[in-house]
Amino acid sequence: MDSFHAPARRQQFELEIKRSRFITTVACVNGKQQAKEFIQSVRKAFPDANHHCWAMIAGRPGDIYLQDQSDDGEPKGTAGRPMLNVLQHSKLGNVAVVVTRYFGGIKLGAGGLVRAYTQSVSQALQELITVESFITQKWIVRLPYALLDSLEHQLGGYSVQVGKKIFDELVTLELLVPESARDELDSVLKELGGGSITVERDH
Repeated sequence: MDSFHAPARRQQFELEIKRSRFITTVACVNGKQQAKEFIQSVRKAFPDANHHCWAMIAGRPGDIYLQDQSDDGEPKGTAGRPMLNVLQHSKLGNVAVVVTRYFGGIKLGAGGLVRAYTQSVSQALQELITVESFITQKWIVRLPYALLDSLEHQLGGYSVQVGKKIFDELVTLELLVPESARDELDSVLKELGGGSITVERDH
């Protein structure tokens, strides 16, 4: 997987279910710290609400270490977990969602809460504007001038983005390499350079 979809910008949606208001706010986040700052900003925007339940996948889809959720005072398992479940099935990444609830006086029960929080996030995602986010790794490649033309010809077959070029004793290239091309391109560089091409990778 070389790309995934993420929210294009902060977006808000609202539902009323049995007099309770459910305000769903969705944002693009990169990492748990950004997600926590976003959640805090929603709390500040609706300081008088009863609950601010949330869920996040703060990296690429499927990265379990960047997933988290909270019921924020609702009965355990009735809000955060159902919300995260919707996100997991959406194939979105870099996404955090907060559902702010203003209690309307009618208790929904555990099953009703699960349905309400699930519906709030599902409907928001249906209307969400997204952008494609590419999964790449930055490589700094240094090579002799004589190999530059050959390397640039090879790069064309791997959807590699070439950034800065620095011409010094050696040529230094900044490359953004798609995840699916990393192993094959690594072999190409070793074969082409015979040890004369060095690579530094951002992890």
